[in-house]
Amino acid sequence: MFKGYLDYEMFNEVILLFNDMIRENVSPNGYTFPMVLKSCLRLMALKEGEMVHSLVLKFGFKSNTYVGSTLIEMYASAGQSTLPEKYHLQYLTKIAKIAVNLAPKLPHVLLQEKFVSLLKSCKKARQVKAIQTQIITHALDPSNQYTIPTLLSKCFVINQVSYAHTVFDRIRSRNASVYNAMFKGYLDYEMFNEVILLFNDMIRENVSPNGYTFPMVLKSCLRLMALKEGEMVHSLVLKFGFKSNTYVGSTLIEMYASAGQVSCACRVFAEMVLRNVVTWTSMINGFVLNGDLFSARRLFDLAPERDVVLWNTMLLGYIEHVDMAEARKLFDVMPNKDLMSWNTMLNGYANNGDVERCEELFEEMQQRNIFSWNGLIGGYAHNGRFVEVLGTFKRMLNESDVQPTDATLVNVLSACARLGALDLGKWVHVYAESNGYKDNLYVCNGLIDLYAKCGMIESAISVFRNMGRKDLISWNTIINGLAVHGHGAYALKLFSVMKLEGEKPDAITFIGILCACSHMGLVDEGFQYFQSMVDEYSIAPQIVHYGCIVDLLGRAGLLEQAVDFVNKMPVKADAVIWTTLLGACRVHKNVEIAELALQKLIQIEPKNPSNYVMLGNIYRAAKRWKDVARLKVAERDTGSRKLPGCSSVEVEDGVVEFYSFDERHSSSEEIYDALRGLMNVLLSDGYVPDFVELGQGI
Repeated sequence: MFKGYLDYEMFNEVILLFNDMIRENVSPNGYTFPMVLKSCLRLMALKEGEMVHSLVLKFGFKSNTYVGSTLIEMYASAGQSTLPEKYHLQYLTKIAKIAVNLAPKLPHVLLQEKFVSLLKSCKKARQVKAIQTQIITHALDPSNQYTIPTLLSKCFVINQVSYAHTVFDRIRSRNASVYNAMFKGYLDYEMFNEVILLFNDMIRENVSPNGYTFPMVLKSCLRLMALKEGEMVHSLVLKFGFKSNTYVGSTLIEMYASAGQVSCACRVFAEMVLRNVVTWTSMINGFVLNGDLFSARRLFDLAPERDVVLWNTMLLGYIEHVDMAEARKLFDVMPNKDLMSWNTMLNGYANNGDVERCEELFEEMQQRNIFSWNGLIGGYAHNGRFVEVLGTFKRMLNESDVQPTDATLVNVLSACARLGALDLGKWVHVYAESNGYKDNLYVCNGLIDLYAKCGMIESAISVFRNMGRKDLISWNTIINGLAVHGHGAYALKLFSVMKLEGEKPDAITFIGILCACSHMGLVDEGFQYFQSMVDEYSIAPQIVHYGCIVDLLGRAGLLEQAVDFVNKMPVKADAVIWTTLLGACRVHKNVEIAELALQKLIQIEPKNPSNYVMLGNIYRAAKRWKDVARLKVAERDTGSRKLPGCSSVEVEDGVVEFYSFDERHSSSEEIYDALRGLMNVLLSDGYVPDFVELGQGI
């Protein structure tokens, strides 16, 4: 409370609250007096300041450097005022007495402060070690709560975790501050087990935890879902008297709620004497996490104070449970909406597939940041509106000063890959390299995907080779890209390199590997890789992997073996597998199995005319005209029409979509004139179109 009043310059309230504190027999500490004395100083309330000074002496803070320094500041300011000279002498005398009390410690404290300042500015390990040497040389207390914790914290910041261990192990007398520095470092490195183990050591060493210790240990229990250990820590919270600490209590609520123990979280909340808005937010979020929106809203309505975080928590709860109607009602009555609130609602519409309302809300926004633009771009991307992704990206660059982030670039690269917008993708590549994203893992993965999908395999390989760090997605993208474009041998070679570098393949990796074997006709090797999924990596084959094996056998002309494989599959074949088999029958002119495949497809997709078209082409190739006519009647009886294929082409910094015989484009007449000219050139060179192979229908 004192700190809050000071921040708002409510100095009278500080002094009044301090009087209440003394009346309640609550003992002030070394942090209390400086704040009260500063309030006396700002109000020039010297009489009250002298009374506080007497309490400083009473409670034994006569030699506390922080308290003493604030007293000196207060009396010195009084000495510079327009008070009579006798008061000047009086306060100068008091300053002298305080200085005498502090004199033995001042050089020591100044040295500590200097070391702390130097440590905070260090960027290299040798600098930290040099300062540590000076700390030892000057015989500073190794367990003090300022210098050594700062040293340990800096070790973690500069990635010297093992050295932090060494320093910590050499400290003979450790206090809570030293342990807290280690806990914080471990948390930053997500070393949650180490936090719990060190906390056990702390308790064994009889070092008392404080209000900063427990939240870090409880967060580690939460991340490890170690509820049993969390309950043991809870018992220590009660033992050491932190039952009503709002920071500790909020973390306990978060831990229990995340583990599904809402009743325990409620008990912690109910037992807390003091609750702040963070506590209420934690409990409401706990209900949201466990799907109890009714209780969350009831508690929200009872909350004595609601900040923007609490409003956004309730708003996000409705959004995550796909109740956009209630979310919008809450949003509309929300006071003092900030940009985060608008972005939360924007992303809600985007993630729930309501692109139109997402657009409307975006246009309503008076202020936008990168998260606003990313929300709209991401909404378009997640809902397959890739042309709009590129349009919004260009609008962002032209209409705002907002700079794209890696998330923006990844969505744009994905849209470029899906649309074949290679030129814009190349521009994004140059932009990324010029703006600090050259080594960004996510952007590089997006570039590999772009170049692979656009057939620029050499460019994809170049990006992959130049990556400083690769993850599983990097390997999967390049392997699948190579396999699809007929570079099966290279894909298999990279797979071997991947394993040598310690990257464990997953189900997506094996799709690329099986695809590579399929394109190369490596039937035996394909089955060996398929079996290794289960035997070596414990990956359960999915239907897509079975489809790859069917494709492998079909391409090799082993159609009877493919049918036998399908019949023995532990999962029921889907339309993709039977379509794959039907396509193989067209290549190898196997009418009997083609008819079987069509029967299965009619059962799965009775109204899909494309299946009839493929078998019709097989009949045409076999000159079975009666079957062609029969199939044409069967196709007409379905009452469905084959949807025209949509293509896209990049023209003048934009992407244009078109269908077969499309006349929507403003320059369609000129386009068809050019096509007729090209066809005439082809025919003059002896080209004869094969309409059966082109799949013109039956």
